Amino acid sequence: MTAKPDIANARFVPETVHKRDIFSETISGHLEGIPDFPVVLRKLDGVPRYARPIAWFLARKEIRGLRAVQGIKGCPVLVRSDRTGLLRSWTQGTPLQLAKPIDPAWYRDAKRLLREMRRAGVTHNDIAKPQNWLMTPDGRAAVIDFQLASVHRRRGPLFRTMAREDLRHLLKQKRAYAPDLLTPSEHKMLATKALPARLWMATGKRLYNFITRRVMNWSDGEGTEDRIERDGPALRAALLAQQDVNDVAICTYALPAKGVGLYVFAETGLSTQALSKIAPDPKPELIQPVAKLPRHADGTPRMDALQLVATNRLDELEVLQSSDPDLATVLKPIIAARLNLTDRVLRP
Repeated sequence: MTAKPDIANARFVPETVHKRDIFSETISGHLEGIPDFPVVLRKLDGVPRYARPIAWFLARKEIRGLRAVQGIKGCPVLVRSDRTGLLRSWTQGTPLQLAKPIDPAWYRDAKRLLREMRRAGVTHNDIAKPQNWLMTPDGRAAVIDFQLASVHRRRGPLFRTMAREDLRHLLKQKRAYAPDLLTPSEHKMLATKALPARLWMATGKRLYNFITRRVMNWSDGEGTEDRIERDGPALRAALLAQQDVNDVAICTYALPAKGVGLYVFAETGLSTQALSKIAPDPKPELIQPVAKLPRHADGTPRMDALQLVATNRLDELEVLQSSDPDLATVLKPIIAARLNLTDRVLRP
């Protein structure tokens, strides 16, 4: 009789790096001997010393929140936590900004999920972001990213206010994707922010934006002048003048705090260092040599796919590849060697 694998102690086998910032590195993979149980590691052992107190503060909040919601369908399973970081189950599903659910059943299930979390004394506090909501393959609701979650021992005014805000943020998603489904009472709730939320928008959010976008180097959309139009022609001409460069595709991505960077994909056998020496000033921030660019039937580069690589939007890349196996074959090595591992663009 084969022994049942020990999930809690099985070795983590990394597969894909999803993002990296000064507070953690997020890597998906599986457990050795258990290939059908996908997991994701929030890796903390490589965090700079100055960022460790905040990194572990957020990690402890996530660990506590995940422990409290164990057994709730639609919440991740905490596998273990140690000095390396915390390991949880990978939730299969499509982020809301891609799924755009219009089925009332999804919103009913999302409310069920929030009710069960509320019974466990947990508020998520970060579900205004559509990427933290998922539609699972069977059409149900799931939530991820418990870094800002709170576990409440008492069901006092603060807990009730935060639970109400979780629900209001769900209704904001409903308004965005299925406004016809909103009831009169839901319209009323959307129009009435709780006092703490109003105070947060007026004061604390400014500090939060400063810390996340300036200190943590998360990206925003400011300063998005068209660098492709300004710097692209000379850059393209310089690279294509080299015999070993077959083609060039230029994309933009958000730089930390402000502005945009140029991300160049060059179909060539040359190294990044060699390409950088060839590139004229002002040089692009990132240059990735690729063996083959993805192309449309007419031979032009697939800029839609390359832009998703440049901005590290793996969720949307998965959707794009799922319907086009040939595209997936070309993109796989490009995605694996991508140079931008920062989190996706934040909206003000």
